[in-house]
Amino acid sequence: MKPVLNNSLLVVEDSDEDFEAFKRIVRKSSVYPSIYRCVDGEDALNYLLQVGDYANQTSASRPAMILLDLNLPGMDGRDVLMQIKQDATLKMIPVIIFTTSSNPKDIDVCYEHGVNGYIVKPIDLSKLKETIEVFIQYWFEITTLPSFMGR
Repeated sequence: MKPVLNNSLLVVEDSDEDFEAFKRIVRKSSVYPSIYRCVDGEDALNYLLQVGDYANQTSASRPAMILLDLNLPGMDGRDVLMQIKQDATLKMIPVIIFTTSSNPKDIDVCYEHGVNGYIVKPIDLSKLKETIEVFIQYWFEITTLPSFMGR
């Protein structure tokens, strides 16, 4: 059994296929975080702010990191990023965009609003596997994440 880190990862992804592929790859890595999923921007903000369906859940603790898709139904990833980075209780959580968009305008807007990284999802399965493995290794083995992870 591989060790589970105390760090957790919130994945905001509306595609079941993309999320399942991500989870499968992460489970095979040498180290992996606890993974929570939200399927749209409103759900992600409710989870992070512990309101709505998450108001009384002790399991809805703040994640160590957020992996955020840009193209979400309803409130898109750009709006979620802006709200996270404007909120005093959330802004220190590292946010990585993980999207199919390689549009320079999307990339620039995300960095202007404080994103910590921008990854374009590879279409090729072997490149996707490699990208996710490097992401997990860098953010959960090499990098020291903020220690405030309380409520």
